[in-house]
Amino acid sequence: MLKLFNTLGRRIEGFRPVNRNLVTVFSCGPSVYQKAHIGNFRTFLFEDVLVRYLEYSGYKVKWGMTITDVEDKAIAQAAKEHRTLRHLTDRNIQEFLKEMKLLRIRTPDQLPRASECVAEAASLISQLIERGAAYRHSGNIYFDPLTFPGFGQLYGLDMTKWPSKKRRFHKDTYPGIQWNLGDFILWHGYHGGERVFWESGIGRGRPSWNVQDPAMITRYYDETLSVYCGGIDNLFRHHDYTRAILETTRPYPASRFWLHCLHLLVKGQKMSKSKGNIYYTDDLLSKGYSPAEVRFFLIYGHYRQRLVFSDEIIADTSARLRAFRKKVDIIARAARKRRGETAGRAASLCRKVFMKNMSNDLDVRQAFDDLDSLLSRTAFQQLQPEEAYGVTSALNEIDRVLRVLA
Repeated sequence: MLKLFNTLGRRIEGFRPVNRNLVTVFSCGPSVYQKAHIGNFRTFLFEDVLVRYLEYSGYKVKWGMTITDVEDKAIAQAAKEHRTLRHLTDRNIQEFLKEMKLLRIRTPDQLPRASECVAEAASLISQLIERGAAYRHSGNIYFDPLTFPGFGQLYGLDMTKWPSKKRRFHKDTYPGIQWNLGDFILWHGYHGGERVFWESGIGRGRPSWNVQDPAMITRYYDETLSVYCGGIDNLFRHHDYTRAILETTRPYPASRFWLHCLHLLVKGQKMSKSKGNIYYTDDLLSKGYSPAEVRFFLIYGHYRQRLVFSDEIIADTSARLRAFRKKVDIIARAARKRRGETAGRAASLCRKVFMKNMSNDLDVRQAFDDLDSLLSRTAFQQLQPEEAYGVTSALNEIDRVLRVLA
């Protein structure tokens, strides 16, 4: 049975989808004010492996991801570059889609821009006002977290520290890991002279970052999600906000499972645009690494553990992958001599080893290492053609999840 670490509750749980006929997965997509770096892609690849392994396990999966193309940072970046917001985000979205394909990330079933879900955002905000959870102030609209029982449970926020005096926070995002203890913005009201706004039932303005994912979810999903996932940074001032919005407007939980991927580190610090220690996919390709080797480096490490980037480490993981592929090639050559029916004992062992580790909270590293050890044994190096064909077929199936062999 697949077991996953559920952030809501902080425990490993057996995976039970809300709907066995269609497993719904939602993940926070890129903020396209700048180009995505490999730290961002670590999270997107973790989500890709999750979806692919669910499909490998026999589930049909519906995966949604939103593209954040309307926010304070994007508007500021467009002004800095003397571009329109659309021109800036179009460029970065096209680059993101190109790199998704390069890194063999499955295209989500829904991949809308936040700017395409403004009507849904306005409708949600209107409902929140009607329920007394949101209110207008100085042209903006804010959500009062104290109206939602259980606010902060995902992060583990100590609500006894909530200030008694009313405080409001006006930006889409804030730097750092501190919590903004107060009401968060849902709608940036138009204040004159602004270039980015929409006309809506709640007035002229634009939706905040924190209402954009709920807007997309209400457009495409009408039941509790099976899995909601994203990077660990989303536990600060985002996923608890999203949960509060969704569960205030809908009479059921937002998601059964919440999964979070930890940071990619460079010299002890997380890779981030604000720190200026970022690397892009192009940087690694220019050093001679293949897209498969970049993908392998980013998935070869448990998603709930920090992954360290250095030239030495990616060189080592790439060498491991190349050595493994040579073993696979030897077995594939033996399989071409097959004359009789496929034998499945060795193939079954490969599948068993893979599923044992992947079903343990998606332990990609241990799954790969155990397969590598298996293929290194003398018995596997001397497989009969029929047995080799079965192993090759099993490895091809496994690679529909890992996507690093072919």
